[in-house]
Amino acid sequence: MSLDVTRELEEGSAERATLVTTEIGPAGPDQDEKWIHLQFSWSGKPFILDIAESDRVYDLKASLMSLTNVPPERQKILGLVKGKLPNDEGRIGDLKLLSGKKFTLVGTPEGHEIKDPHELEFLPDVVNDLDVDFSANPAAAAEYINDQRNRRRVEQHTKKLQPTLINPLREGKRLLVLDIDYTILDTKPLTSGALPPNECARPGLHEFLEAVYPYYDICIWSQTSWIWLETKLVELGMLGGVRSYRIAFVLDKTCMFTVFSMRDGQPYKHSVKALQIIWNHFPQYGAQNTIHIDDLGRNFALNPGEGLKISAFKNAHTQAATADRELAKLGRYLLHIASTHPDFRKANHSKWKDVVKSLPPAS
Repeated sequence: MSLDVTRELEEGSAERATLVTTEIGPAGPDQDEKWIHLQFSWSGKPFILDIAESDRVYDLKASLMSLTNVPPERQKILGLVKGKLPNDEGRIGDLKLLSGKKFTLVGTPEGHEIKDPHELEFLPDVVNDLDVDFSANPAAAAEYINDQRNRRRVEQHTKKLQPTLINPLREGKRLLVLDIDYTILDTKPLTSGALPPNECARPGLHEFLEAVYPYYDICIWSQTSWIWLETKLVELGMLGGVRSYRIAFVLDKTCMFTVFSMRDGQPYKHSVKALQIIWNHFPQYGAQNTIHIDDLGRNFALNPGEGLKISAFKNAHTQAATADRELAKLGRYLLHIASTHPDFRKANHSKWKDVVKSLPPAS
């Protein structure tokens, strides 16, 4: 969910959801969070929650779900605002709420089973729909990066994440953050069992990783759950295999969170992979030596300069897919910038294919 929620379950007290605020960078006067204290009742029980003005209606619904197990689509919020509650992207500050405001929640809960964090985030499994190119609009990208809510969410997810190193990080290496679904793998035939795992992998996968490994530590970051992600990596031979590369660490969708941006002039809600979460845990990496490969440009919303969008790999059984050479080209680009760019911030990853075309033919 979008809020960092704690529960007080003492008998006779109201359950309380509290948003924890920690600034990522130095806080200026315009960065100070303002909080609204709300009280609501549901099913005859009193609840208390504090929410930031920089949060969205989406975050309010997430907090209500965390306390009551009533999913957003079943929530009816009465008495909070006059008229209809704005859409998910609406800012809490724009609702002009006063601390102490009381309202009523009506809705049937899903049940009382324990919720995983990624379920409370309402993050969908991978859906490769219409995308957004954040590198094309630096001003808009800067707004998302500096958004109070997004900065706080990065800090919250940094605290929540307890990364486990599968293999040691190596001194002086760059960091390659690599998506899996439709970037290096055609997921559909693998999940359905229509094709064996090795035939679902993008052509040249292992050769690509072996080529870049001397220069890059490798992180896999997928928008799926850890159980399914681990299965994919083992079946592909990327974990526990005999190849001459090693995966340093793996992140799943619980390390992602929802942001609100614009697409074609309309509000657009989507999840994001914020590299700052990794950098906060491993400060030897930063914008100067990290590159993120993904088939979805929207995942770069908070790091457009570090993102490289690759064409999606689908229909693995077709002749066109077996002739795919995207990873071979990508490998050449990564080796090129590793040897020519001490600081990746001076590279324009959106032109990566043009760079590869300009390189001498591969021997």
